[in-house]
Amino acid sequence: MGNYDLVFNKSVNEPDLFWAEAAGNIDWIKKWDKVLDDNNPPYYRWFQGGELNICYNAVDRHVENGLGDQNAIIWDSPVTDSKTKITYSELKEQVSLFAGVLKDQGVVKSDTVIIYMPMIPAALVAMLACARIGAIHSVVFGGFAANELAVRIDHAQPKIIVCASGAVEGKKVLQYKPLIDKAIELSKHKPEKCIVFQRPEVQAVLDKEYDLEWQEMMRIAEPADCVAVKATDPHYILYTSGTTGMPKGVMRDTGGHAVALHWSMKNVYNTEPGDVFWAASDVGWVVGHSYIVYAPLLAGCTTIVYEGKPVGTPDAGAFWRVISEYQVKVLFTAPTAFRAIKRDDPNGEFLKKYDLSKFKYLFLAGERLDSDTYHWATNLLKRPVIDHWWQTESGWPIVANCTGIEQFEIKPGSPTKPVPGYDVRVLDDEGNELPAGQEGNVVVKLPLPPGTLATLWKDDEKFKKSYMSTFPGYYETSDGGYVDEDGYVYIMGRMDDVINIAGHRLSTGAMEEVVSQHADVAECAVIGIHDNLKGQKPIGLVVLKGGVQTDAESIKTELAQMVRAQIGPIACYRETLIVSNLPKTRSGKILRATMRNIADGKDYKMPSTILDASVLDDITATFKLTGLTENRKNENS
Repeated sequence: MGNYDLVFNKSVNEPDLFWAEAAGNIDWIKKWDKVLDDNNPPYYRWFQGGELNICYNAVDRHVENGLGDQNAIIWDSPVTDSKTKITYSELKEQVSLFAGVLKDQGVVKSDTVIIYMPMIPAALVAMLACARIGAIHSVVFGGFAANELAVRIDHAQPKIIVCASGAVEGKKVLQYKPLIDKAIELSKHKPEKCIVFQRPEVQAVLDKEYDLEWQEMMRIAEPADCVAVKATDPHYILYTSGTTGMPKGVMRDTGGHAVALHWSMKNVYNTEPGDVFWAASDVGWVVGHSYIVYAPLLAGCTTIVYEGKPVGTPDAGAFWRVISEYQVKVLFTAPTAFRAIKRDDPNGEFLKKYDLSKFKYLFLAGERLDSDTYHWATNLLKRPVIDHWWQTESGWPIVANCTGIEQFEIKPGSPTKPVPGYDVRVLDDEGNELPAGQEGNVVVKLPLPPGTLATLWKDDEKFKKSYMSTFPGYYETSDGGYVDEDGYVYIMGRMDDVINIAGHRLSTGAMEEVVSQHADVAECAVIGIHDNLKGQKPIGLVVLKGGVQTDAESIKTELAQMVRAQIGPIACYRETLIVSNLPKTRSGKILRATMRNIADGKDYKMPSTILDASVLDDITATFKLTGLTENRKNENS
């Protein structure tokens, strides 16, 4: 039995013992009475009776243990031509001062604070300052429109809003303060104050009664100490992207979150204190919460805060420069980022300019990692390219190649094996467990490990209905997939991306896997659209690599032949549309469901998280140009 098997078996068979040992690496103010409180399933609670402070564990204890002069944060902003290094001692000073600012404004333990900021160090300072005094932060991605922010204000009911004066995106400057003012005007709940961090590139006009300037408040603040927080107290609320109406606020508790994230840094990502870790994401998403802010700092690493893009700031060598300049050991980003780099620099010419000798691992998550991108990155970097799978709800990886325990051979298309703590199963629609190789609903047997969502903010019933009711005793991931005979998990996409062709259920993810293998395809999406004869049929949307000379019709024919050869005639894959870009959320997810509604001539709501609405307009125009949308409308009528 390998090391992984020993660790995994202990985690699912003796979870109390397993997580008690992991919790020993966190500093506790008061030790827990019970590791796992399972008296009220599915509302499980970890480290019942324990008390701690997550900010102390992420900042103060490293200073006390002699790491005060080590860099905690490196901020690199090519869009503003700025670079800053902040040591753990400096971070402690800034965080304790801003915690004092919040206290001066009446923020106390269990109050909520909304944070609306771009990728600047102040965002991390604000989050940690909330944790320092036991306040519950809800970070809203700096790009949500005023009405979406208003919905979150009404639901979270923050005492204070903390924001920046604006963001810099490429050559554009986005003013945040007018968005905040409009959101407050729209919301029923009125925050008492809005603290604005003024950026040199974009100054906000502070003319409201509730306005305060961050810099001025910091000058007069007294530092605040860490307060004791129960392990089961809420740490933060994070609203799932794309929510409309009453949002789903994922609530993470404090103790389990600290323990799980700290454990993951060594066991999943194989880091040590002092290593430089870079999650190229945004603090507004779960990846940013977990692996830009809390996990690296809990582990005593240096975290990179990057305000830029993988391409265009200034070129497709941006990631290589950051890795080289700061001696990054681990990069974690989305496959979308690497597809963009591959599209702009397919031969990896920019990589040749940089020294990546300290770089050990590339981790990818957020979208399915197609085989072509995997092989391209592997051949280019000559390092492990590790797909792993998790969700906003889980807060940390569910399936991964745990490099700190036992590094397995990589199978392209699989994020490898369940992470210890997650008892992953595959069930049919009736709840029966399926054998190896058979595709079904991917679920996790309860209890979920520490660090996962404890419930939904102010809505225990919705938590139960959304995740726990379809398959009693299991957490429903809403993803489909299978487990092979070696225990490797394959995630084929959301269950609503399974299409029904003449009674046969087929995965559009499997078709995407084939389409992405074409030499001229940079990225792709396959969606199922309505068909009067077969119920549904697949259609591919592909973005070609730069400089492709091949005739478009030839590519379409070749793709149809490839899908037929690898999946079979039953797939009925015949139509491909060549597009310039695919519509995505700001976190990199392709808007497949929205495109499906457009193709089927159905009404749809413009997703609040869309990166560039004009791309969706182009897709709509392409559908109309081909007669696709009109055909669907006629068929539906």
